[in-house]
Parts: sequence; C-alpha cells; structure tokens
Amino acid sequence: MKIVYCISGTYNSGGMERVLANKANYLTSRGFDVTIITTDQRGQNSYFPLDPRIKCMDLSINYEENNGKSIVNKILCYPWKQLRHRRKLTAELKEIQPDVAVSMFCNDAEFLYKIKDGSKKVLEIHFCRFKRLQYSRKGLWGVVDKFRSWYDAKIVSRYDRFVTLTHEDKKYWGNLDNSVVIPNAQTFVCDAPARLDSKIVLAVGRYTYQKGFDMLLEAWAKVCKQVDDWCLRIVGDGELWEDHQRQVNELEIVDRVQMSHSTKNIIDEYQAASMLVMSSRYEGFGMVLLEAQSAGLPTISFDCKCGPSEIISNGRNGYLVPGNDIENLSRRIIELIENPELRIQMGRCSYEDSKRFSEETVMCMWEKLFNDVVR
Repeated sequence: MKIVYCISGTYNSGGMERVLANKANYLTSRGFDVTIITTDQRGQNSYFPLDPRIKCMDLSINYEENNGKSIVNKILCYPWKQLRHRRKLTAELKEIQPDVAVSMFCNDAEFLYKIKDGSKKVLEIHFCRFKRLQYSRKGLWGVVDKFRSWYDAKIVSRYDRFVTLTHEDKKYWGNLDNSVVIPNAQTFVCDAPARLDSKIVLAVGRYTYQKGFDMLLEAWAKVCKQVDDWCLRIVGDGELWEDHQRQVNELEIVDRVQMSHSTKNIIDEYQAASMLVMSSRYEGFGMVLLEAQSAGLPTISFDCKCGPSEIISNGRNGYLVPGNDIENLSRRIIELIENPELRIQMGRCSYEDSKRFSEETVMCMWEKLFNDVVR
C-alpha cells in the first residue's frame, strides 16, 4: 500500500515531527511504500531519523517566509502560495498514485480532499479543536482566528477519515461520522524506570506561549521559597527563550533554573529527572507526558484541552491541576519533592500505564484504518 504524508517540514524537534517519523519508519518496516511531501523544508535534514526507504520531497512553497509579517502581507501572499501548492501537490500525487494521502493539518488541509488522484484522503490533527481561539489575539487577528476556527470544522467533515488524538477532542468536533480516535504512541521504551533520586524537576517543550513556561517559572519561584537544592530544568527551543531568561532573572531564581536547548538524547533527560511538569495552556495530546511515563516519571500537568486527562490518572501516576492555577501547581510539585515514597510509587504506575500507548498497539489502529478506508 502506498501512503503519502503531507506536512510543512520535518526539520523541527516538535512532537508532530517525532510522531510522523516514528509512524513512517514503522509502516516502512511493515512493507508500506511511504512518501513524505513537505512545503518548507528548505534543504534541511529531518530532525528525527527516517528509514532510507522513505521517499522525501519538498515543494518549496515556503509559507514560513511570511511568519511574523503583517496581516496585509499574508492576505496578499497566501492565496498565491496556496495556488502553487495545490498545483504542485496535485502533480506529485498523480505521479505517485498513492492509496492514501494524509494531511497533518498543515496548509494542504484546505484543498487536499479536492484533489482527484484516486487516493483516499485522511486528515489527522495534532492540536485541539479550539487551538486558534486560545492564541487570545485581539483586533483583526482575533477575527481571523475565529473565522479559521469555524472554517476548520467545515474542512474536517469532507475527508474520508478524520483522526483526533483524544476522545475529548473528538467530542469538541461534534463526534462526526468520519472521525476516529487514535492516540500518539510511545516514542521510546526504557528497559527500567528512572531512579527518581535526583533533585531535578523536568519540563520539555518549545519556548512558546502555548507551553506556559512563564506560569511554570512563577510556580517554581514559589517552590524555591520552601524547598532547597532542587533545580528546574527546561529543555527546548523557541522564540520566547530570551523572555523566559529575563523572567528567571527578575524572579531571582537564576541558580535554581537550567534552560537547555533541544537534544536528540532526550531519553537521558527523562532518566536523570525525578518528575515532569507540563504547564501548557493547550495541547493536542501532550507527548511529553507519555514520554515521561515511558521513563517511569510521575507527571504533574495543568488539566488543559486536550490530552492530559487521558494520560494522567489523577493521584495514581501523577496529578492534574486546574488550568493556569499557579498556586496549586507549586503545591503539587512541593508534595512530590517532599514525599520520595509517593514519588516512587507514582513513577512505577507511570511506567506500567505507558504500555497502553505501545507502538504496536497504536500502529495496529492505523493499519486497520488504512485497510478499512481503502476497502
């Protein structure tokens, strides 16, 4: 079976790129013919390793050239780039003749289902239904976000299958007849859970508004007033790096926070920590929670839309904290710091519970979907 994945690029270290690499590698090992078509790769290598049998091609549309530009700039440039994108993608799909073409809900989502190349069209989403509204942008950008959020709902109903990561998000989209739930799978498996004897609290993600590291740093400043020695380690890259570094200085917690860039040895980071904290304002799933559980870490997370409540069993393998509740977040961190036996017990439960999301279990769901939709 021939599968084509459409995505902006594979050079980022984000969760969607990691998940795609793992899926593509797995399907290739199972005999599928996999092609990844990008629009903004710009000659860069994939951040995560890809099986050499996977074919990769870039259409050189370069939407990201307009990131950060004015709304007028985007209104003028976007339609032209969409037209070029559709023409180039149509030509490639007619050449490849895939059985299934999958959109990762990037810039092709608006038109992929219209392309008459004989393939079935699948749309998978890696963010929650209300992501665009959670930017909290004002003025004309706010109007655009509301329109695009409304338009998203029109688009998803036109695909042969629409895949959400959680049952919660499936409900927000209206439990459409074409929708199914397939969670993300483990990205790695550890032979044994972490020891949980270090004095490191870990956070992993991009330095963006979404990840809420500004709230995490405020919570950590409260923790530092009651707990000595422990360190918060944040691993990632992003546009708010300097803003968060200034915040660390203003909160006077420089010696209690380590800000580190993304690493391909992320497993080492999990195994060296004693818990993971996720402070996101919104998520599509929360891959870092699943990764932390795979390493046997107890997890603490804001109960944001969507994902944490379907990964964390509150009080068993970690804690769910009401969204944006900084005070409660700091209390839960202190609780696990001061109770090593509880920390170890929750870590063991995390390690066991992570098996629900094994690669074999999740990829069997994808293989069934592909077989069903082709039939």
